[in-house]
Amino acid sequence: MKTNDKKRRRYFRKLKLAIQMELREHRSSFLVYASLRLLVIATMILQIFNRNYENVFLCALTLLLLIVPSLIQVTMKVEIPTTLEIIILVFIFAAEILGEIQEFYMVFPFWDTLLHTLNGFLAAAIGFSLVDLLNRSKQEVFHLSPVFVSVVSFCFSMTIGVLWEFFECLVDLTFGLDMQKDTVVHAIHSVMLDPQGHNVPHTITNITEVSVNGIDLNLGGYLDIGLLDTMNDLFVNFIGALVFCTFGYFYLKHRGKGNIVRNLVPRRKEQEQDFLRIVEEEMKADQDQKKNKSKKENENKREE
Repeated sequence: MKTNDKKRRRYFRKLKLAIQMELREHRSSFLVYASLRLLVIATMILQIFNRNYENVFLCALTLLLLIVPSLIQVTMKVEIPTTLEIIILVFIFAAEILGEIQEFYMVFPFWDTLLHTLNGFLAAAIGFSLVDLLNRSKQEVFHLSPVFVSVVSFCFSMTIGVLWEFFECLVDLTFGLDMQKDTVVHAIHSVMLDPQGHNVPHTITNITEVSVNGIDLNLGGYLDIGLLDTMNDLFVNFIGALVFCTFGYFYLKHRGKGNIVRNLVPRRKEQEQDFLRIVEEEMKADQDQKKNKSKKENENKREE
């Protein structure tokens, strides 16, 4: 057990050092990471003073999520372009701190739509990169047709979007939250309202007020429970994915020409960028140096 604990501590120490090296590899992304981290810590302190412990948890979660890009690069040996890494960091901050704690989702109606569009775009970029990351041939990067790669990227992005909507629905049903934001509508069409009980939609229009248990909701219309929000999220995810896949198609069609896609697609790490390997080699060299030093000291003692 002690040997396993020692190995585990040694691995986490290597991982910590490698992540620190990864964070400092690119000056621009490190400045963004450091700035956002300071803002999150300041927000956390403020939430502690306000005794809003749910937001304290969100801040702690955000601090953890900000490290994820570097953790992925170190453990999976992939290089995330600086542009993509900065976008991911800002996306996390915009969703958790600005969206949830600062209530941008309520203040700015377009905020959720903007983030879901960006999510579709980023997920398509990640799906696009899988072809490169899973391809072991270094002589020719892309063996598959541009259309196939673009379709796979698009489907990957849409799957991520659907899974997120599943997660929102599950959380709302389990914990009674409102991640699937409701929408006020002024007309409803439902077969359940048909007086004959047939499969014929009955329509009610010009709805201006709705009462529940005798209480007027004061919404100016009927309350749609999350459906339109979900459909809107999936639609803008579709747009984001489609935009990236269009760029990706022409990128492959012209054999890798185009800075837009190149700056957004993760790729394999080169040997000199594999910080986990570098840390392992440095620790091994340091350990060997200590052994040699101890051996020389023992030899000197024998000679004396």
